[in-house]
Amino acid sequence: MLTGKHLIAGQWKDGEGSFRSSTITGDDRTYSSGSSALVAEAVVAAEAAFPVYSALPRGRRAAFLRAIAEEIDGIGAEITEVGSAETGLPEARLEGERARTTGQLRLFADHIEDGSFLDRRHDVALPDRMPLPRPDLRLIQRPIGPVAVFGASNFPLAFSTAGGDTAAALAAGCPVVVKGHSAHPGTGELVAQAIDKAIRRCDLPLGVFSLIQGGNRAVGNALVQHPLIKAVGFTGSLVGGRALFDLAMARPEPIPFFGELGSINPLFVLPEALRARAVEIGLGWAASLTLGVGQFCTNPGVAIAVAGADADRLVSVAASALAKVQAAPMLTGGMAQSYRDGTAALAGAQGVVTEVGQASPDRGAAPFLFRTTAKNWLSNPKLHSEVFGPSGVVVEAEGLDELLDVARSFEGQLTFTIQLDEEDAGLAGELLAIAERRAGRILCNGYPTGVEVCDSMVHGGPYPASTNFGATSVGTMSIRRFLRPVSYQNVPVSLLPQDLR
Repeated sequence: MLTGKHLIAGQWKDGEGSFRSSTITGDDRTYSSGSSALVAEAVVAAEAAFPVYSALPRGRRAAFLRAIAEEIDGIGAEITEVGSAETGLPEARLEGERARTTGQLRLFADHIEDGSFLDRRHDVALPDRMPLPRPDLRLIQRPIGPVAVFGASNFPLAFSTAGGDTAAALAAGCPVVVKGHSAHPGTGELVAQAIDKAIRRCDLPLGVFSLIQGGNRAVGNALVQHPLIKAVGFTGSLVGGRALFDLAMARPEPIPFFGELGSINPLFVLPEALRARAVEIGLGWAASLTLGVGQFCTNPGVAIAVAGADADRLVSVAASALAKVQAAPMLTGGMAQSYRDGTAALAGAQGVVTEVGQASPDRGAAPFLFRTTAKNWLSNPKLHSEVFGPSGVVVEAEGLDELLDVARSFEGQLTFTIQLDEEDAGLAGELLAIAERRAGRILCNGYPTGVEVCDSMVHGGPYPASTNFGATSVGTMSIRRFLRPVSYQNVPVSLLPQDLR
Protein backbone atom coordinates (compact mmCIF):
# COMPACT_ATOMS: atom_id res chain seq x y z
CA MET A 1 0.00 0.00 0.00
CA LEU A 2 3.00 2.34 0.38
CA THR A 3 3.64 4.58 -2.62
CA GLY A 4 6.75 6.37 -1.37
CA LYS A 5 5.23 9.64 -2.60
CA HIS A 6 3.92 12.89 -1.17
CA LEU A 7 0.24 13.64 -0.62
CA ILE A 8 -0.47 17.09 -2.05
CA ALA A 9 -4.13 18.10 -1.76
CA GLY A 10 -5.46 14.64 -2.55
CA GLN A 11 -2.85 13.65 -5.16
CA TRP A 12 0.15 11.35 -4.63
CA LYS A 13 3.13 13.02 -6.28
CA ASP A 14 6.83 12.43 -6.82
CA GLY A 15 9.37 14.99 -5.75
CA GLU A 16 12.94 15.79 -6.65
CA GLY A 17 15.28 12.91 -5.86
CA SER A 18 14.79 10.21 -3.25
CA PHE A 19 16.01 8.90 0.10
CA ARG A 20 16.19 5.49 1.75
CA SER A 21 14.54 4.80 5.08
CA SER A 22 16.76 3.10 7.66
CA THR A 23 14.75 0.23 9.13
CA ILE A 24 15.51 -1.96 12.13
CA THR A 25 13.89 -5.02 10.59
CA GLY A 26 13.08 -5.85 6.97
CA ASP A 27 14.30 -4.06 3.89
CA ASP A 28 14.87 -0.33 3.64
CA ARG A 29 12.45 1.49 1.34
CA THR A 30 12.88 4.31 -1.14
CA TYR A 31 10.84 7.49 -0.70
CA SER A 32 10.52 10.58 -2.81
CA SER A 33 12.24 13.65 -1.38
CA GLY A 34 10.37 16.87 -0.78
CA SER A 35 11.01 20.13 -2.59
CA SER A 36 10.21 23.82 -2.35
CA ALA A 37 7.89 23.44 -5.34
CA LEU A 38 5.83 20.82 -3.50
CA VAL A 39 5.71 23.10 -0.45
CA ALA A 40 4.32 25.94 -2.55
CA GLU A 41 1.72 23.69 -4.16
CA ALA A 42 0.56 22.30 -0.82
CA VAL A 43 0.37 25.69 0.90
CA VAL A 44 -1.54 27.33 -1.96
CA ALA A 45 -4.04 24.45 -1.84
CA ALA A 46 -4.35 24.88 1.93
CA GLU A 47 -5.09 28.59 1.55
CA ALA A 48 -7.71 27.82 -1.10
CA ALA A 49 -9.35 25.33 1.27
CA PHE A 50 -9.31 27.66 4.26
CA PRO A 51 -12.43 29.81 3.57
CA VAL A 52 -14.61 26.72 3.12
CA TYR A 53 -13.11 24.59 5.88
CA SER A 54 -12.98 27.34 8.51
CA ALA A 55 -16.64 28.21 7.88
CA LEU A 56 -17.90 24.65 8.40
CA PRO A 57 -20.21 24.05 11.35
CA ARG A 58 -18.27 22.68 14.31
CA GLY A 59 -20.25 19.45 14.08
CA ARG A 60 -18.85 18.74 10.63
CA ARG A 61 -15.28 19.38 11.74
CA ALA A 62 -15.87 17.09 14.71
CA ALA A 63 -17.19 14.38 12.39
CA PHE A 64 -14.04 14.77 10.27
CA LEU A 65 -11.76 14.29 13.29
CA ARG A 66 -13.67 11.16 14.30
CA ALA A 67 -13.46 9.88 10.72
CA ILE A 68 -9.66 10.27 10.76
CA ALA A 69 -9.53 8.28 14.00
CA GLU A 70 -11.68 5.52 12.51
CA GLU A 71 -9.57 5.32 9.35
CA ILE A 72 -6.36 5.10 11.39
CA ASP A 73 -7.80 2.34 13.56
CA GLY A 74 -8.90 0.53 10.42
CA ILE A 75 -5.27 0.05 9.32
CA GLY A 76 -3.85 -0.27 12.83
CA ALA A 77 -2.12 -3.60 12.21
CA GLU A 78 -0.28 -2.29 9.15
CA ILE A 79 0.74 0.90 10.97
CA THR A 80 2.18 -1.19 13.81
CA GLU A 81 4.07 -3.45 11.41
CA VAL A 82 5.63 -0.62 9.42
CA GLY A 83 6.24 1.55 12.49
CA SER A 84 8.02 -1.23 14.35
CA ALA A 85 10.26 -1.96 11.36
CA GLU A 86 11.19 1.72 10.96
CA THR A 87 11.73 2.67 14.60
CA GLY A 88 12.44 -0.52 16.53
CA LEU A 89 9.67 0.39 18.95
CA PRO A 90 7.82 -2.66 20.33
CA GLU A 91 4.33 -3.45 19.10
CA ALA A 92 2.74 -2.68 22.47
CA ARG A 93 4.28 0.80 22.50
CA LEU A 94 3.06 1.56 18.98
CA GLU A 95 -0.43 0.26 19.68
CA GLY A 96 -0.58 2.42 22.79
CA GLU A 97 0.64 5.43 20.84
CA ARG A 98 -1.95 4.80 18.14
CA ALA A 99 -4.66 4.72 20.81
CA ARG A 100 -3.36 8.02 22.14
CA THR A 101 -3.38 9.50 18.62
CA THR A 102 -6.96 8.50 17.88
CA GLY A 103 -7.96 9.46 21.42
CA GLN A 104 -6.62 12.99 20.85
CA LEU A 105 -8.65 13.30 17.67
CA ARG A 106 -11.83 12.19 19.42
CA LEU A 107 -11.11 14.42 22.41
CA PHE A 108 -10.82 17.47 20.12
CA ALA A 109 -14.04 16.46 18.38
CA ASP A 110 -15.84 16.55 21.72
CA HIS A 111 -14.08 19.77 22.67
CA ILE A 112 -15.13 21.77 19.63
CA GLU A 113 -18.69 20.48 19.83
CA ASP A 114 -18.83 21.83 23.38
CA GLY A 115 -17.94 25.31 22.05
CA SER A 116 -16.33 26.71 25.19
CA PHE A 117 -13.00 27.12 23.34
CA LEU A 118 -14.59 29.95 21.33
CA ASP A 119 -14.54 32.22 24.42
CA ARG A 120 -17.61 34.07 23.16
CA ARG A 121 -18.28 37.46 24.79
CA HIS A 122 -20.98 40.05 24.26
CA ASP A 123 -21.16 43.59 25.63
CA VAL A 124 -24.57 44.90 24.64
CA ALA A 125 -24.96 48.38 23.25
CA LEU A 126 -25.68 51.18 25.74
CA PRO A 127 -26.98 53.99 23.51
CA ASP A 128 -28.03 56.15 26.45
CA ARG A 129 -24.78 55.87 28.42
CA MET A 130 -23.25 59.21 29.43
CA PRO A 131 -21.04 60.89 28.56
CA LEU A 132 -20.67 58.59 25.53
CA PRO A 133 -22.78 55.68 24.29
CA ARG A 134 -21.29 52.19 24.05
CA PRO A 135 -21.50 50.23 20.79
CA ASP A 136 -22.55 46.60 20.56
CA LEU A 137 -19.40 44.49 20.93
CA ARG A 138 -19.00 40.76 20.41
CA LEU A 139 -15.85 38.65 20.56
CA ILE A 140 -15.03 35.16 19.34
CA GLN A 141 -11.92 33.09 18.59
CA ARG A 142 -11.35 32.59 14.87
CA PRO A 143 -8.97 30.22 12.99
CA ILE A 144 -5.78 31.83 11.77
CA GLY A 145 -5.13 30.11 8.41
CA PRO A 146 -2.88 27.33 7.06
CA VAL A 147 -0.60 25.74 9.67
CA ALA A 148 2.73 23.96 9.14
CA VAL A 149 3.46 20.93 11.35
CA PHE A 150 6.83 19.20 11.67
CA GLY A 151 6.66 15.52 12.59
CA ALA A 152 8.63 14.39 15.65
CA SER A 153 11.29 11.70 15.47
CA ASN A 154 10.47 10.05 18.80
CA PHE A 155 6.69 9.79 18.40
CA PRO A 156 5.85 8.42 14.93
CA LEU A 157 2.12 8.74 15.65
CA ALA A 158 1.14 10.94 18.59
CA PHE A 159 3.39 13.90 17.66
CA SER A 160 3.60 13.40 13.93
CA THR A 161 1.33 13.22 10.87
CA ALA A 162 -2.03 13.16 12.71
CA GLY A 163 -0.61 13.98 16.13
CA GLY A 164 -1.52 16.65 18.61
CA ASP A 165 -0.49 19.67 16.52
CA THR A 166 -2.41 18.44 13.47
CA ALA A 167 -5.46 17.51 15.54
CA ALA A 168 -5.54 20.90 17.28
CA ALA A 169 -5.12 22.86 14.04
CA LEU A 170 -7.80 20.89 12.18
CA ALA A 171 -10.13 21.26 15.17
CA ALA A 172 -9.57 25.02 15.12
CA GLY A 173 -10.55 25.18 11.45
CA CYS A 174 -7.06 25.46 9.96
CA PRO A 175 -5.77 23.37 7.02
CA VAL A 176 -2.46 21.61 7.74
CA VAL A 177 0.70 20.94 5.75
CA VAL A 178 2.88 18.32 7.48
CA LYS A 179 6.63 18.01 6.96
CA GLY A 180 7.09 14.29 7.63
CA HIS A 181 10.08 12.98 9.57
CA SER A 182 12.50 10.84 7.59
CA ALA A 183 12.89 8.44 10.54
CA HIS A 184 9.46 6.93 9.89
CA PRO A 185 8.22 7.90 6.39
CA GLY A 186 6.19 4.72 5.87
CA THR A 187 4.26 5.24 9.09
CA GLY A 188 3.64 8.84 8.08
CA GLU A 189 2.36 7.83 4.66
CA LEU A 190 -0.07 5.27 6.08
CA VAL A 191 -1.54 7.89 8.42
CA ALA A 192 -1.74 10.38 5.53
CA GLN A 193 -3.68 7.79 3.54
CA ALA A 194 -6.14 7.53 6.43
CA ILE A 195 -6.56 11.32 6.57
CA ASP A 196 -7.09 11.49 2.81
CA LYS A 197 -9.83 8.86 3.04
CA ALA A 198 -11.49 10.81 5.85
CA ILE A 199 -11.38 14.02 3.77
CA ARG A 200 -13.11 12.32 0.86
CA ARG A 201 -15.55 10.53 3.12
CA CYS A 202 -16.57 13.86 4.70
CA ASP A 203 -16.63 15.69 1.35
CA LEU A 204 -14.11 18.35 2.39
CA PRO A 205 -11.75 20.46 0.25
CA LEU A 206 -8.73 18.29 -0.63
CA GLY A 207 -6.31 21.06 0.35
CA VAL A 208 -7.25 20.65 4.02
CA PHE A 209 -4.26 18.32 4.45
CA SER A 210 -0.96 17.61 2.68
CA LEU A 211 2.12 15.55 3.61
CA ILE A 212 5.59 16.34 2.27
CA GLN A 213 8.20 13.65 2.95
CA GLY A 214 11.90 13.93 3.64
CA GLY A 215 14.01 16.44 1.81
CA ASN A 216 16.85 18.64 3.03
CA ARG A 217 16.65 21.64 5.33
CA ALA A 218 15.60 23.85 2.44
CA VAL A 219 12.20 22.09 2.41
CA GLY A 220 11.50 22.90 6.05
CA ASN A 221 12.81 26.42 5.57
CA ALA A 222 10.51 26.96 2.58
CA LEU A 223 7.52 25.76 4.60
CA VAL A 224 8.21 28.13 7.51
CA GLN A 225 8.91 31.06 5.20
CA HIS A 226 5.95 30.65 2.85
CA PRO A 227 3.84 33.83 3.21
CA LEU A 228 0.54 31.88 3.36
CA ILE A 229 1.59 29.84 6.42
CA LYS A 230 0.26 31.52 9.56
CA ALA A 231 1.74 29.37 12.37
CA VAL A 232 4.15 26.47 12.90
CA GLY A 233 4.00 23.50 15.26
CA PHE A 234 7.38 21.83 15.87
CA THR A 235 8.72 19.07 18.12
CA GLY A 236 12.42 18.37 17.86
CA SER A 237 15.94 19.45 18.75
CA LEU A 238 16.93 22.79 20.24
CA VAL A 239 19.33 23.51 17.37
CA GLY A 240 16.87 22.68 14.58
CA GLY A 241 13.92 24.32 16.30
CA ARG A 242 15.81 27.51 17.08
CA ALA A 243 16.92 27.81 13.44
CA LEU A 244 13.32 27.52 12.23
CA PHE A 245 12.10 29.88 14.96
CA ASP A 246 14.59 32.50 13.77
CA LEU A 247 13.30 32.09 10.21
CA ALA A 248 9.71 32.54 11.39
CA MET A 249 10.66 35.75 13.22
CA ALA A 250 12.66 37.07 10.25
CA ARG A 251 9.75 36.87 7.79
CA PRO A 252 8.27 40.14 6.52
CA GLU A 253 5.21 38.96 8.47
CA PRO A 254 6.56 37.17 11.57
CA ILE A 255 4.37 34.25 12.63
CA PRO A 256 3.99 32.24 15.84
CA PHE A 257 6.43 29.33 16.05
CA PHE A 258 5.27 26.83 18.66
CA GLY A 259 8.41 24.77 19.19
CA GLU A 260 8.91 22.13 21.84
CA LEU A 261 12.70 21.96 21.90
CA GLY A 262 14.48 20.40 24.86
CA SER A 263 14.38 19.73 28.58
CA ILE A 264 16.28 17.77 31.24
CA ASN A 265 13.33 17.70 33.65
CA PRO A 266 14.93 17.89 37.11
CA LEU A 267 13.73 15.57 39.87
CA PHE A 268 14.26 16.88 43.42
CA VAL A 269 14.33 14.33 46.24
CA LEU A 270 13.70 16.15 49.52
CA PRO A 271 15.34 14.94 52.76
CA GLU A 272 12.47 13.12 54.48
CA ALA A 273 11.34 11.45 51.28
CA LEU A 274 14.95 10.42 50.65
CA ARG A 275 15.31 8.99 54.14
CA ALA A 276 12.06 7.03 53.96
CA ARG A 277 11.93 6.02 50.29
CA ALA A 278 15.44 6.04 48.80
CA VAL A 279 15.05 2.51 47.43
CA GLU A 280 11.59 3.11 45.98
CA ILE A 281 12.60 6.43 44.41
CA GLY A 282 15.85 5.02 43.01
CA LEU A 283 13.98 2.19 41.29
CA GLY A 284 11.24 4.50 40.00
CA TRP A 285 13.75 6.99 38.62
CA ALA A 286 15.72 4.25 36.86
CA ALA A 287 12.53 2.91 35.26
CA SER A 288 11.53 6.39 34.08
CA LEU A 289 15.01 7.08 32.70
CA THR A 290 15.03 3.94 30.58
CA LEU A 291 11.43 3.96 29.39
CA GLY A 292 11.45 3.82 25.60
CA VAL A 293 15.28 3.83 25.62
CA GLY A 294 15.07 7.25 27.25
CA GLN A 295 13.66 8.82 24.08
CA PHE A 296 11.02 11.01 25.73
CA CYS A 297 11.15 14.79 25.95
CA THR A 298 10.04 14.46 29.60
CA ASN A 299 12.85 12.06 30.52
CA PRO A 300 14.02 13.03 34.08
CA GLY A 301 17.70 13.45 33.24
CA VAL A 302 18.92 14.84 36.56
CA ALA A 303 18.10 13.98 40.19
CA ILE A 304 19.04 16.40 42.98
CA ALA A 305 19.40 15.39 46.65
CA VAL A 306 21.34 16.36 49.77
CA ALA A 307 24.56 14.35 50.06
CA GLY A 308 24.80 11.62 52.69
CA ALA A 309 24.05 7.99 53.39
CA ASP A 310 20.49 8.26 52.07
CA ALA A 311 21.69 9.73 48.77
CA ASP A 312 24.27 6.95 48.56
CA ARG A 313 21.47 4.40 48.88
CA LEU A 314 19.47 6.06 46.10
CA VAL A 315 22.50 6.06 43.78
CA SER A 316 23.33 2.43 44.61
CA VAL A 317 19.79 1.24 43.92
CA ALA A 318 19.47 3.23 40.70
CA ALA A 319 22.89 2.06 39.49
CA SER A 320 22.04 -1.57 40.17
CA ALA A 321 18.74 -1.28 38.30
CA LEU A 322 20.30 0.54 35.32
CA ALA A 323 23.15 -1.97 35.04
CA LYS A 324 20.61 -4.72 34.41
CA VAL A 325 19.03 -2.92 31.43
CA GLN A 326 20.28 -4.24 28.11
CA ALA A 327 21.25 -2.01 25.22
CA ALA A 328 18.38 -1.36 22.79
CA PRO A 329 18.16 0.35 19.40
CA MET A 330 17.43 4.05 19.27
CA LEU A 331 15.06 5.55 16.72
CA THR A 332 17.81 6.62 14.32
CA GLY A 333 21.52 6.16 13.88
CA GLY A 334 21.95 9.91 14.31
CA MET A 335 20.26 9.82 17.70
CA ALA A 336 22.49 6.96 18.80
CA GLN A 337 25.59 8.89 17.78
CA SER A 338 24.38 12.01 19.61
CA TYR A 339 23.79 9.88 22.69
CA ARG A 340 27.32 8.49 22.51
CA ASP A 341 28.71 12.00 22.12
CA GLY A 342 26.66 13.34 25.04
CA THR A 343 27.53 10.55 27.46
CA ALA A 344 31.20 10.72 26.45
CA ALA A 345 31.21 14.45 27.21
CA LEU A 346 29.73 13.85 30.65
CA ALA A 347 32.14 11.00 31.37
CA GLY A 348 35.08 13.23 30.50
CA ALA A 349 33.86 16.30 32.38
CA GLN A 350 35.78 17.48 35.42
CA GLY A 351 34.25 16.48 38.74
CA VAL A 352 31.84 13.93 37.21
CA VAL A 353 31.97 10.27 38.28
CA THR A 354 30.58 7.53 36.02
CA GLU A 355 28.60 5.07 38.16
CA VAL A 356 27.19 2.97 35.29
CA GLY A 357 27.70 3.03 31.55
CA GLN A 358 29.27 1.51 28.52
CA ALA A 359 28.99 2.84 24.99
CA SER A 360 27.06 0.70 22.53
CA PRO A 361 27.90 0.36 18.84
CA ASP A 362 25.77 1.32 15.85
CA ARG A 363 22.17 2.22 16.70
CA GLY A 364 22.12 0.76 20.23
CA ALA A 365 22.09 2.62 23.56
CA ALA A 366 22.67 1.37 27.11
CA PRO A 367 22.00 3.34 30.31
CA PHE A 368 24.53 5.69 31.89
CA LEU A 369 24.50 7.08 35.43
CA PHE A 370 26.75 9.96 36.48
CA ARG A 371 27.33 11.65 39.82
CA THR A 372 28.62 15.11 40.68
CA THR A 373 28.43 17.78 43.37
CA ALA A 374 26.12 20.76 43.34
CA LYS A 375 29.14 23.06 43.44
CA ASN A 376 30.50 21.48 40.27
CA TRP A 377 27.05 21.58 38.63
CA LEU A 378 26.62 25.27 39.41
CA SER A 379 30.07 26.18 38.09
CA ASN A 380 29.82 24.20 34.85
CA PRO A 381 26.75 25.03 32.70
CA LYS A 382 27.92 22.52 30.07
CA LEU A 383 26.71 19.77 32.40
CA HIS A 384 23.15 21.09 31.97
CA SER A 385 22.85 20.06 28.32
CA GLU A 386 20.19 17.51 27.40
CA VAL A 387 21.48 14.03 26.58
CA PHE A 388 18.63 12.42 24.67
CA GLY A 389 18.54 8.80 25.79
CA PRO A 390 18.68 6.63 28.96
CA SER A 391 21.23 8.77 30.82
CA GLY A 392 20.91 10.32 34.26
CA VAL A 393 22.98 12.57 36.52
CA VAL A 394 22.77 12.69 40.33
CA VAL A 395 23.63 16.12 41.73
CA GLU A 396 24.46 16.12 45.45
CA ALA A 397 24.01 19.31 47.45
CA GLU A 398 25.79 20.05 50.72
CA GLY A 399 22.62 21.44 52.27
CA LEU A 400 19.15 22.80 51.62
CA ASP A 401 20.34 26.24 50.53
CA GLU A 402 22.57 24.68 47.89
CA LEU A 403 19.71 22.44 46.74
CA LEU A 404 17.61 25.57 46.16
CA ASP A 405 20.53 27.20 44.34
CA VAL A 406 20.57 24.24 41.96
CA ALA A 407 16.83 24.72 41.37
CA ARG A 408 17.41 28.37 40.50
CA SER A 409 20.15 27.41 38.03
CA PHE A 410 17.78 25.71 35.61
CA GLU A 411 16.58 27.32 32.41
CA GLY A 412 13.03 26.70 31.22
CA GLN A 413 11.87 23.08 31.55
CA LEU A 414 8.88 21.02 30.51
CA THR A 415 8.65 19.54 34.01
CA PHE A 416 9.88 19.89 37.58
CA THR A 417 9.37 16.85 39.84
CA ILE A 418 9.42 16.95 43.65
CA GLN A 419 9.64 13.81 45.76
CA LEU A 420 8.47 14.78 49.24
CA ASP A 421 6.97 13.47 52.45
CA GLU A 422 4.77 15.44 54.84
CA GLU A 423 7.74 16.74 56.84
CA ASP A 424 9.24 18.22 53.64
CA ALA A 425 6.30 20.60 53.08
CA GLY A 426 8.13 23.79 54.06
CA LEU A 427 11.05 23.18 51.72
CA ALA A 428 8.68 21.96 49.02
CA GLY A 429 6.83 25.28 49.19
CA GLU A 430 10.07 27.19 48.53
CA LEU A 431 10.94 24.84 45.70
CA LEU A 432 7.47 25.15 44.19
CA ALA A 433 7.83 28.94 43.98
CA ILE A 434 11.03 28.44 41.97
CA ALA A 435 9.53 25.69 39.81
CA GLU A 436 6.49 27.75 38.80
CA ARG A 437 8.77 30.21 37.01
CA ARG A 438 10.75 27.51 35.21
CA ALA A 439 8.40 24.72 34.17
CA GLY A 440 5.06 24.11 32.51
CA ARG A 441 4.18 21.05 34.61
CA ILE A 442 5.06 20.40 38.26
CA LEU A 443 4.74 16.88 39.67
CA CYS A 444 4.85 15.63 43.25
CA ASN A 445 5.72 12.01 44.09
CA GLY A 446 5.67 10.76 40.53
CA TYR A 447 7.78 10.67 37.37
CA PRO A 448 7.33 12.95 34.35
CA THR A 449 7.42 10.33 31.57
CA GLY A 450 3.84 9.83 30.47
CA VAL A 451 1.84 12.94 29.57
CA GLU A 452 -1.91 12.78 30.10
CA VAL A 453 -4.01 14.11 27.20
CA CYS A 454 -6.75 16.14 28.89
CA ASP A 455 -8.09 19.62 29.54
CA SER A 456 -5.68 20.59 32.33
CA MET A 457 -2.37 19.39 30.83
CA VAL A 458 0.48 21.77 29.96
CA HIS A 459 3.27 20.39 27.81
CA GLY A 460 5.50 23.39 27.33
CA GLY A 461 7.47 25.85 29.41
CA PRO A 462 9.82 28.82 29.30
CA TYR A 463 12.59 28.80 26.70
CA PRO A 464 14.42 26.57 25.83
CA ALA A 465 11.76 24.00 26.74
CA SER A 466 9.53 25.73 24.21
CA THR A 467 9.48 28.94 22.20
CA ASN A 468 6.17 30.15 23.63
CA PHE A 469 5.75 29.82 27.39
CA GLY A 470 2.02 30.53 27.22
CA ALA A 471 1.20 27.52 25.05
CA THR A 472 0.89 23.76 25.36
CA SER A 473 1.27 21.11 22.66
CA VAL A 474 -0.77 18.51 24.60
CA GLY A 475 -4.35 18.75 25.81
CA THR A 476 -7.37 20.68 24.63
CA MET A 477 -5.84 24.07 25.49
CA SER A 478 -3.40 23.51 22.60
CA ILE A 479 -6.15 24.59 20.19
CA ARG A 480 -5.58 28.18 21.33
CA ARG A 481 -2.34 28.29 19.36
CA PHE A 482 -4.26 28.26 16.08
CA LEU A 483 -6.98 30.76 16.96
CA ARG A 484 -7.02 34.52 17.45
CA PRO A 485 -9.66 36.77 19.03
CA VAL A 486 -11.71 39.01 16.75
CA SER A 487 -14.01 41.71 18.07
CA TYR A 488 -17.10 42.73 16.04
CA GLN A 489 -18.47 46.21 16.68
CA ASN A 490 -22.02 47.02 15.55
CA VAL A 491 -21.85 44.28 12.92
CA PRO A 492 -25.34 43.18 11.82
CA VAL A 493 -26.19 39.80 13.32
CA SER A 494 -26.82 38.34 9.87
CA LEU A 495 -23.18 39.02 8.95
CA LEU A 496 -21.59 37.58 12.10
CA PRO A 497 -19.90 34.16 12.19
CA GLN A 498 -22.55 31.53 12.80
CA ASP A 499 -21.19 30.70 16.26
CA LEU A 500 -21.55 34.35 17.36
CA ARG A 501 -25.12 34.96 16.32
